[in-house]
Amino acid sequence: MTIEVLTGDPFAWEVRGVRSAVAIGVFDGVHLGHQQVLRTLTERAEEVKGVAVALTFDPHPLEFVDPSRAPKLLTSIDERAAVMESCGVAIMGVLPFVQIRDLEPHLFVTEILSYRLNAAWVAVGDNFRFGHNRSGDPGLLTQAGAELGFEVDVVSMIGDDERDLVSSTRIRDELEHGRVSEAARLLGRRFSLTGPVVHGDARGRSLGFPTANLHIPDRMAVPADGVYAVFCFLGDSRFPAVVNIGVRPTFGVNARAVEVHVLDFSEDIYGEDVTVEFVEQIRGEKRFESLDALVAQIGLDVEEARTLLSERNGRDA
Repeated sequence: MTIEVLTGDPFAWEVRGVRSAVAIGVFDGVHLGHQQVLRTLTERAEEVKGVAVALTFDPHPLEFVDPSRAPKLLTSIDERAAVMESCGVAIMGVLPFVQIRDLEPHLFVTEILSYRLNAAWVAVGDNFRFGHNRSGDPGLLTQAGAELGFEVDVVSMIGDDERDLVSSTRIRDELEHGRVSEAARLLGRRFSLTGPVVHGDARGRSLGFPTANLHIPDRMAVPADGVYAVFCFLGDSRFPAVVNIGVRPTFGVNARAVEVHVLDFSEDIYGEDVTVEFVEQIRGEKRFESLDALVAQIGLDVEEARTLLSERNGRDA
């Protein structure tokens, strides 16, 4: 199955001739809690002999409602679609928040959920609000569903243990403290970053450890400054690698960078998209008193990464 991604004007979307089960949320990270909702979604879609539809938002609603509180994103739209597809979702609709934020709630329900998506079942979180002045809530949605012929479930986001609340906020906190293995447990897969390789200052090459500098959009979450053992993906190939995140204090650099040293690799990959999957933090960022001390530490980091990655050679978290 290849997931269909609906973008643009939601009043032009078409899911006709078949009923749908619909789940609505930001779904940033598509973590274990989200995945539980998506499993229920696909089950309900089978029950109504229809399709599973997940509605997400881009940009994040808080970028408009309260930019100071807008979180860094765990997943891009493409990454969200890939994980949703693996969960059995047939259609992902990307709602343009700026277009729907001022809709009267009944228009969103009747025109998009009922008419455009032909919903038979809709799932939302208990804090879901929609429409003008956030006047729509699960109660209003449930009442409208009874009138229009679809069922509404209000769901909670839990992970592999009901006592272990999983949330995108918690995962961001783990990343901010460098705990990438704990973030992986909550996501159900390793956290990853993807970006094109851009030209840097070539210091790594002069030290004997050439690095590829990744351009990561500012809106994306990045783990805490430090050195990490990672798997690096170039096309269909995977390589063990070390990532350094930080401002390179030994050189007095202030700009934060994400630099990848791919082990036993010497090809020119400028301009190519690279994905890194974070396995474990090796150490935090620190300033060294000399280049010799830095080079010696990098050598130790590489060997530790090599050992860690050989022990965790699978793609599982």
